[in-house]
Amino acid sequence: MGKEKKLREEVKSLRHQLKQSQAEVAILRLKLDALARQMFGKRSEQLNPDQLEMLLSGMQGEEQKPAEDSEADEEPAPNPKRSRNGRHAIRTPEDLEVVEEIVLPDCVKADPDQWKEISREENKRLDYQPGKFFWRKTIRPKFVRRDNRALPPVVAPAANELSLGGKDSAGLLAHLLVSRCCDHLPYYRQQQLYWRQNSVWISRQQMVEWTEQSVTQLSRVVGVMRKALRQQPYLQVDETKVRYQDRERAGPCPHGWLWVGLDPGRSVVFHWDQSRGSGALEKLIGKDYRGLLGVDGYGVYRTYARPREEVELIGCWAHARRKFVGAKEEAPRVAGWVLNQIAWLYRWEKSRDGEPLPEAAREWVRASQSRMIVERLGKALRLLLNRYRPKSLMAQAIEYAINQWESLRGFLNHSNAELSNNLVENAIRPSALGRKNWLFFGHHEAGHRSAILYSLTETCRMVGINPYDYLKDILTRLPSTADSELEALTPIKWHEARTALVRQAA
Repeated sequence: MGKEKKLREEVKSLRHQLKQSQAEVAILRLKLDALARQMFGKRSEQLNPDQLEMLLSGMQGEEQKPAEDSEADEEPAPNPKRSRNGRHAIRTPEDLEVVEEIVLPDCVKADPDQWKEISREENKRLDYQPGKFFWRKTIRPKFVRRDNRALPPVVAPAANELSLGGKDSAGLLAHLLVSRCCDHLPYYRQQQLYWRQNSVWISRQQMVEWTEQSVTQLSRVVGVMRKALRQQPYLQVDETKVRYQDRERAGPCPHGWLWVGLDPGRSVVFHWDQSRGSGALEKLIGKDYRGLLGVDGYGVYRTYARPREEVELIGCWAHARRKFVGAKEEAPRVAGWVLNQIAWLYRWEKSRDGEPLPEAAREWVRASQSRMIVERLGKALRLLLNRYRPKSLMAQAIEYAINQWESLRGFLNHSNAELSNNLVENAIRPSALGRKNWLFFGHHEAGHRSAILYSLTETCRMVGINPYDYLKDILTRLPSTADSELEALTPIKWHEARTALVRQAA
C-alpha cells in the first residue's frame, strides 16, 4: 500500500509538472509568434520548419556585406593620382558645361568708362543643380584708373566660400549631404551613381573631407537649435541604437546611440553618444532643464527626472498600447476592451474633421472625457493583474502600464503635452531606414557628423521645406555670418523669412 501511495503522489506530481510545462510552452509559442510577426509581417504564418529552426537558433540565411566607407568594392573608375597639394583629384568629362560669373568692383560698376582691365583672377568649382553637374567659374577682373595709373589696382573681393581654393561648391555639398541623410546613399553608391550617370568621378575620401568641412560650419546652427530646445516647456525624447566601427577594438562593431530631442512643430535635435546612460541625456537637453518630457518606459528617464523637481515625465500611450496588441491572441476579450478604451483617448484628441484639437479645447476634453476613461482603465488593470501568469504577454502588458501609470496619466494635467511619442519616433525613423543601407558608422566621429546633419534635414522635413534649397543657401552664407546672427539660419527662422518674402512678392 505504501508503494502504491508513493507512486500515486509521484504521478500526481509529474502531471502537475507537465501542466506547468505545457503552459510555459504555450506562452513561449505566443511570444515566438509575436516575434515572428514583428520580423516578417503578416506572412509569418507561412514560415516553414527550416525557417523556424533558423529563427530559433539565431542563424541568418546570408551574412550581409558592410556598405559603409570601409567596404572593399571596386572603384567605378581608376583612382587618379593625388594632386601636388595633397587633395584627391576629381575627374569630369572634357565637355562638362562651364557657367561663368563675372564679379566687378562697385566703383567700376558706377563709372565703367574710367577703368581699364589689366588682368583677371579666376576660381573654378564643381557645382551641382538638380539633374546635372557643371563647372562654376567665377571671374574677378582687376582694373586701374585710366586718368591716374599711379593708384593701386582694384578688384572685387573674393566670396567668403566654405573652403576657398577648393573644388567644391555649396550646390554640390548640399546635394552630397542630402543624398547621404535623406536618400540614405552610402558614399560608394553616390560615387557609382555620379560616374554612371554623369561621368563624374569623386573619391570617397574627398566626399568625407567635404562632409567634415560642411559639418564644421553647420554645427554652429545646430548649437543654436540645441540652446533653443532646452528652453521649451515640453519636449519629446527618445534614443535609437547604431553600430559604429572602432579600429582600436577587436571583434564586432560596438553600439552607440542617437539621442533625439523634439520640440513639436519647430525643431528636432540629434545627439550622438557611445553611452545610453543619463549623462547622454544631460548632454542633449542639459542638466538644468525645466518642463515636461514625453518619454517611453526606459528607466534612464526616471533616473534623470528623480532629483529634478522641475521635470515631469509624460508617458507614451502608444508604447502601452503596443503591449496589449501583442497580447491580443492570448487574451482577446480583455486586450480588446483595453485597446478600445485607449482608442477613445485618441478619438477625443481630434476634431470631427480628424485634425488635432487646439490646446484650449484639449484642456476641456481631457478634464471632461479623458480623465474618466483613464481612471476606469487604471482600476480595471489593477484588478486584472493577478489573473494571468507572470510570464504571460498579458501580465507583462498590464505590469508595464501600471509601472508607468503616473507618467501615463500626466497628459491630463497639461494641454500642451501629447498623448504619445509618435512625433519623435517619426523623426528617428529616417535614420533607422538609412541604417539598413549603410549598416554602421565608419567611425564614432561619423556619429557626431550624422547627428548634426539629421538635426537639420529632419527639422526641414518637419517644417515643410526642401533640405537641398535650405542647405545650399546656408552653406553659402555661413562663412560670413557672425555667431550673433546664426538664429536667422535655423530652419524655422529661414522658413519664416522665405514665407514673408513670398507674401510680399504676392
